[in-house]
Amino acid sequence: MKKSIRTTEAIFPMPVLMVATYNDDETIDVMTAAWGTMLERDQVILNLTESHKTVKNIRKRKAFTVSIANAKNVVAADYLGMVSGNNTSDKFEKSGLTAIKSEHVDAPVINEFPICIECELLDGESDWGIVGKVVGTLVDEEVMKNDQVDIQLVEAIAFDPYTHGYYKVTERVGNAFQDGVQLKK
Repeated sequence: MKKSIRTTEAIFPMPVLMVATYNDDETIDVMTAAWGTMLERDQVILNLTESHKTVKNIRKRKAFTVSIANAKNVVAADYLGMVSGNNTSDKFEKSGLTAIKSEHVDAPVINEFPICIECELLDGESDWGIVGKVVGTLVDEEVMKNDQVDIQLVEAIAFDPYTHGYYKVTERVGNAFQDGVQLKK
């Protein structure tokens, strides 16, 4: 029997995404976001409010990167979600992370996160937040096998909205578009 509970954040897992931009003074701003996903094959959508420093930067620069947070850097990822760039200008420095400039967009690539999606802000306003066109994806070679990303090596983390925990996503339990074939008989 199911029991009714009080929550509206009921979808698990939620990705832990690191959204990076440049501030007006060229310093790096990064925020942690769990409210984001692919909108289409070449589009990312982030459900972020206009109050975020990161959103203001995205609107000015027309670019951002989205990195997949990993277990090795959970402390920095959590910190960057707890502190606002609106009132802590050196939060990226305090995180201990490092970055380089993207070759494709006017935004930083965080070195410590193994997957980085480079995005250009799509024209027009969205009622749901920020929509970006994917113009490049960078992956650390150490998380690849046979020229493909090995999610077990990425050790991506997911946010649990029920207990506010982070969980490592590592174990493969099935094969998409294959396992269900047995029920088609």
